[in-house]
Amino acid sequence: MRLKDVAQLAGVAVNTASTILNQRPNSWASEKTRERVMKAAAELGYRPNRAALALQSGRFNTIGLLVADLDNPYFCHFSKIFGSLVEREGFDLVIESWQTSLSREARLIDDFVDRNIDGLAVFVSNLDEHKEVLTRHRKAGFPIVALAMPGAGEAPVDVVMPNFELGLEDATRCLYQLGHRRFAFLAALSEGQKEGGRIDFFRAMIQQFDDTEIEFVQCGPGIDDARIACLDLLRGDVRPTAIVCLNDLCAFGVMRAAKEMSLEIPEDLSVVGVDGVPLGEHLVVSLTTIQQAHVEMAEQAFEFLKSRVEGDRETAPRVATFDARFIARESIAKAR
Repeated sequence: MRLKDVAQLAGVAVNTASTILNQRPNSWASEKTRERVMKAAAELGYRPNRAALALQSGRFNTIGLLVADLDNPYFCHFSKIFGSLVEREGFDLVIESWQTSLSREARLIDDFVDRNIDGLAVFVSNLDEHKEVLTRHRKAGFPIVALAMPGAGEAPVDVVMPNFELGLEDATRCLYQLGHRRFAFLAALSEGQKEGGRIDFFRAMIQQFDDTEIEFVQCGPGIDDARIACLDLLRGDVRPTAIVCLNDLCAFGVMRAAKEMSLEIPEDLSVVGVDGVPLGEHLVVSLTTIQQAHVEMAEQAFEFLKSRVEGDRETAPRVATFDARFIARESIAKAR
């Protein structure tokens, strides 16, 4: 169906129909004319050609979001929040996952830039590892916002990052006050992924106390990877009384492993996750977690990206940091 047919049915000029359907700000048409054009377009099933719109305006009105793993409820939760913001501002959202593969992550950053999108928000596994590709796209003028842990130096693009230090300190102190002295940290990482700041923060917090023992265990990124790794840990000669996990998905696997070992949570084992996904609050034993500022981070990421899309390409890369907070629920208790 052609634009000309819509204009003819609505009784307006083609340019008028185009201005209304493409939602250009310079439209002088009355509300009645707009309603007539929109009704005609609906009756004829007309949809503006996105490529043609981009040629006229220089924009596709589409934002990309690249996440690590759609099996992880954190990324689904963030995508929902971010998508609502994008839609409210008149953009469409395209979501892709790098599926916990670091090679796929690097390739998809490049691939997204070649698609019909105006900018990209990307969960980056490691800012330093991807500095070259991010720098290259920034120099080419393509808007990118990274959601990541801190890197070693200055970031080449706008960054929105969580700060887990305060939340991990509160969690560690709470567990210590509950009598826990034998800790484990379960790190669910993609193959080749570096440990990152969460483990460093926890190590620093726990080393404040002289009478503690801690074991660091690494596993794959899936929930079953965490379950299997935790089973091995719990079968050891000296079992930890508290396990802190790199993320909530990992904590779900730990809780299942405890069940299989006939251990009660929190009586026999206290469990703490990181991220604060809504699902954790509704488990049979609600999950204690260190919750990221989901809404605030999504809002800031979109604000950074939108400003770049709308023409601010010269401002130096900006960094926004949001504290994660400790939320105590049913999965922790006094150590036996």
